[in-house]
Amino acid sequence: AEPADQLAPLDIIGFSSLHIPYRRKKHEGNMTQRLLLLSNSTNHGAKYLQHVLPILPEFFGRSVSAVTFVPYALKDWDNYTRVVREALNQLGISVQGVHEGNPQENIKQAQAIFIGGGNTFRLLNKLYEEKLVDEIGERVKAGVPYMGSSAGSNVATVAVNTSNDMPIVYPPTFNALGLVPFHVNPHYIDPSPGSQHMGETRQKRIEEFHEESPVPVLGIREGAFLRVEGGR
Repeated sequence: AEPADQLAPLDIIGFSSLHIPYRRKKHEGNMTQRLLLLSNSTNHGAKYLQHVLPILPEFFGRSVSAVTFVPYALKDWDNYTRVVREALNQLGISVQGVHEGNPQENIKQAQAIFIGGGNTFRLLNKLYEEKLVDEIGERVKAGVPYMGSSAGSNVATVAVNTSNDMPIVYPPTFNALGLVPFHVNPHYIDPSPGSQHMGETRQKRIEEFHEESPVPVLGIREGAFLRVEGGR
């Protein structure tokens, strides 16, 4: 795989995973990041997280027995947390919703962080409201594993400009966690040559983005994920 700073304007992940080792900038120190950014949390005909459960024990590591889940991308936080808890309990991993108690304290104590999918703008807005953007960034840069799905992958990047979601709320800024130096576009769909749909394709919308910004965009197809091991 290419280093992140050598990505083309639009690169596509269409296989099961992509591993990108990259060197952090000198001013960011030697802190190690461990990221797993999923396009989607549920494959067609499968259960929640079923397609990634086999790799999670190795990704999280033996020291992780509990995950702090951020459900802010959906409206019903309790039910969303219940779904994640049922999935990860299969691996012997307990789950605490970040909203169950003091959000900032929960992030400070987190062994691992998982931010789920839903509406990216609602998610980012709530992260800023709860003052969690810097807190999560510091914890991840210190080595706490971070997993994101869809919207949770979007907010891991420099900004959420290439989200597919409607801006149902308006966050104070589109700038996000900045854990990787590029944008992603989850649920990426290739243009269909035989399609009679007259609307813009995903590729066209990303090309329009690049008319305004040179920052690379990584398109992630369904079932694929991006794994980043940084800080060397």
